Amino acid sequence: MKKSTWIGGGAAAVAAVGLMAWAFSPRPVEVEVAEVTRGHFEATIDEDGKTRLRDRYLVSAPLAGIVTRISLREGDTVQAGDTVATLTPVLPPMLDERTLRAQQVRVDIAQASVQRADARIEGARVALQQARNEVSRSEQLATRGFVSPTKLDTDRLAALAAQKELDAAIQERHVTVHEVEEARAAVDAVTRPREARAFVLQAPVSGRVLRVAQTSEASVALGTALVELGDVSRMEVVAELLTTDALQARPGSAVRIERWGGDGALDGRVRLVEPAAFTKVSALGVEEQRVRVLIDLTSAPDKWKALGDGYRVSVRIVNQSQDQVLKVPVSAVFPRSDNSGMAVFVLDHGHARLTAVDLASRNGTDAWVRQGLQEGAPVIVYPPSTLRDGASVRPRRV
Repeated sequence: MKKSTWIGGGAAAVAAVGLMAWAFSPRPVEVEVAEVTRGHFEATIDEDGKTRLRDRYLVSAPLAGIVTRISLREGDTVQAGDTVATLTPVLPPMLDERTLRAQQVRVDIAQASVQRADARIEGARVALQQARNEVSRSEQLATRGFVSPTKLDTDRLAALAAQKELDAAIQERHVTVHEVEEARAAVDAVTRPREARAFVLQAPVSGRVLRVAQTSEASVALGTALVELGDVSRMEVVAELLTTDALQARPGSAVRIERWGGDGALDGRVRLVEPAAFTKVSALGVEEQRVRVLIDLTSAPDKWKALGDGYRVSVRIVNQSQDQVLKVPVSAVFPRSDNSGMAVFVLDHGHARLTAVDLASRNGTDAWVRQGLQEGAPVIVYPPSTLRDGASVRPRRV
């Protein structure tokens, strides 16, 4: 056989072996890559909520009688002392004595409510003074660098909350004084029915009409609801959180209120986490322990004046906020197979390198890396379950 034939056959064999080796060699895995960045990290508790008035007042019939047609309608504005309804007493003789005793007891109860309101006002004034003293001390210490800005903001918010509590207590006293006058007028209507034929019901506070329970003229019994009033400028948001999440929603935490129907997001602050939880059945039929969290709106009232009572909103309660931290997409982080912590795959010259990381926290999009990575390092997001340390990879072209 000729020498050239041997050379050609050997070259063909080598080419065939090389082709077989290339065909059966592992291919680089196509992966998506993102960079480790440094920036602001924020962890939030997301939940649906609804608006409600902090205070609502129900005007009811103080005695049995005939109420005239009420001209007010839902949404009308009333001032404190405006006439809400007119009631003509209906007093059967056989019930006069019993009605008189009931109305006298009602006067005593209303007077006791005034005394309780006075005590609440004094307590609110003491709390306000204490909060102002705390703000003064914090401001003095802040100028020397002994108090953090967060502590100073919290003390100022506490003073603002104490002022609002005092305003609410004063408003409550106005209501109770009105109830005393109403109860005394009802006693006069019973004792002197001919002198008090027309009994005028007045608005206890300034606000808007939320509901008219009795529009037409009719005979009503004692205690029948007639009109419901409320001050729409004193609005709050109520969110029902899982008890495990509510522990992270501390009073004073910042809140962003979204999907409320207007432009942008509204600002708020957690005022109170109610101490008692309740059981609620989820849409999947699972019993959950939830607790109500009350949120004050801190944005300018002109921005959310269109909001009404019972409107649905979404709330984001910020429980962690930090600037200039290392972040990676949360889709790049996964637990290690030996359950010794978390890890990521770092792209290193065409190979995936398994790297252990220490996470401080995570949210829906980012994970805060305390140590284990450097800024700008390329990491693999959504790594396939078959990917192993040292495997050949190729960044996917988008």
